[in-house]
Amino acid sequence: MNIDKSYVLSLAEEILKIPSPSGYTKEIVERIKQEADAFGLPTMKTKKGNLIMTLEGQDDKTVGLSVHVDTLGAMVRSITSEGELRFTAIGGPSWPTMDGEYCTIRTREGKDYSGTFLSTAPAVHVHKEAKDKLRNPDHMTVRIDERVKSKEDVLKLGIDTGDFIFFDPKTTVTNSGFVKSRFLDDKINVASMFGLIKAFKESKTLPKHTVKIVISTYEEVGHGAAWIPEMDEFIAVDMGCIGEDLGCTEYDVSICAKDSSGPYDYDLVSAFKNIAKDKNINHAVDIYPFYGSDVSAALRGGNDFKGALVGPGVHASHGMERTHYDAVKSTIELLYYYLT
Repeated sequence: MNIDKSYVLSLAEEILKIPSPSGYTKEIVERIKQEADAFGLPTMKTKKGNLIMTLEGQDDKTVGLSVHVDTLGAMVRSITSEGELRFTAIGGPSWPTMDGEYCTIRTREGKDYSGTFLSTAPAVHVHKEAKDKLRNPDHMTVRIDERVKSKEDVLKLGIDTGDFIFFDPKTTVTNSGFVKSRFLDDKINVASMFGLIKAFKESKTLPKHTVKIVISTYEEVGHGAAWIPEMDEFIAVDMGCIGEDLGCTEYDVSICAKDSSGPYDYDLVSAFKNIAKDKNINHAVDIYPFYGSDVSAALRGGNDFKGALVGPGVHASHGMERTHYDAVKSTIELLYYYLT
């Protein structure tokens, strides 16, 4: 098989820069549909906005792959009398890493305003608690880059409760093969899916079974793939965890044996592990105690299938994330050999 590295990384960089917190994913789903159309893949959209792409196989057995395009974010909760924004979290960002981050506030009318997430004690020369104060939505606000001194000034801009706030992803691809950005979870694997599709198309190879690729839009809030079409197997392709008591690195594909929702299917986990060994693919089998996936959501939704979870090792999840192309390549290889 041949993986087009340049294509995968350039697509990843593009989609990482498209804002798409849970609940605001129409733009990125439309971009992904354009990519699917370019490969001639049939698509369908669910009522809540998930996109399902079909890669025809050699028989009628169906294997599902799920990647999510929704990310962490925030929403305007209220406006202070001084003209700053209180906010509510979308998903679970690591708030200490958000102090000082640039952002964009998008109004319901489609106007964009820039801003910055800051502690309510932002100045070391003024606030004695500046270095030690908790960083979370109760102790942070968004400073708007406009001449505002009151709630009324902010309302005149068109900013109001319920408007989305997008974090600046700060996407960078280094010459040494690292990809660092917010929201590698899980946009790096959207790019991986198209690298996989391109490998199948260019080699004129059909997967053994028909493949349904679910582009999930509410994973970060727990119900992304709660409903899926009937499938025999469903595999979440999501970030692998790196850290204490874990074997995965930024150069490996992670195979998850168990997360907070319980063990994944024994036969599927074993199959992925055996393929990785046989094909000399850098991998680790790990357990994620604080993790749930689209497979978890689909099982809770009452769907009947065998489930698994694999994906590239990502460092500093829900903060300033980083992975390496080697982990992305290993993920694509593992899925390609499994599907053939």
